[in-house]
Amino acid sequence: MAKVFDCITEELQDFIASQHIFFVGSAPLSATGHVNLSPKGLECFRILSPHQVAYLDLTGSGNETSAHLQENGRITFMFCAFEEPPRILRLYGQGYTVLPDSPNWKALSALLPQIPGTRQIIVADIERVQTSCGMGVPLYEYQGQRQSLVNWASKKDEQGIQEYQQQKNIISIDGLPTPLHKT
Repeated sequence: MAKVFDCITEELQDFIASQHIFFVGSAPLSATGHVNLSPKGLECFRILSPHQVAYLDLTGSGNETSAHLQENGRITFMFCAFEEPPRILRLYGQGYTVLPDSPNWKALSALLPQIPGTRQIIVADIERVQTSCGMGVPLYEYQGQRQSLVNWASKKDEQGIQEYQQQKNIISIDGLPTPLHKT
């Protein structure tokens, strides 16, 4: 049964803190554009207040979320309980990208883990908090975080990461520029 909350309550904050994976959804305004859904891990999600969250975004093969946020700001986070009791939590909001040269980078990055390959921080002001039953979500046993992305980034120097970002992360698959396009 779905339930809507005014904010991210302490109970929901505890639920979020106990999850090892979350999903980020975003979409362009174009009806023919691609909806993006990305799984995230590495304990990089933080609750800044009952109405604001952030996560550390690492260099990857695409940068769809950032492009969508620059275009329209819409973002949804989803957390699923893969252990008992069942629960799904969605956070709906308006987000934006914070780059390393932004004035608020230092304060925000101090709240997040220091991980090789960091690209940007995604911040979202949460407008709707909703839970649902999650009874259809299968049970999974957590084994640990993958280190593949961290290991890949650790083998590159800062210039190598920036070159990769300029090749792969400045334009979305639908041709939208990302904030990295300006740097």
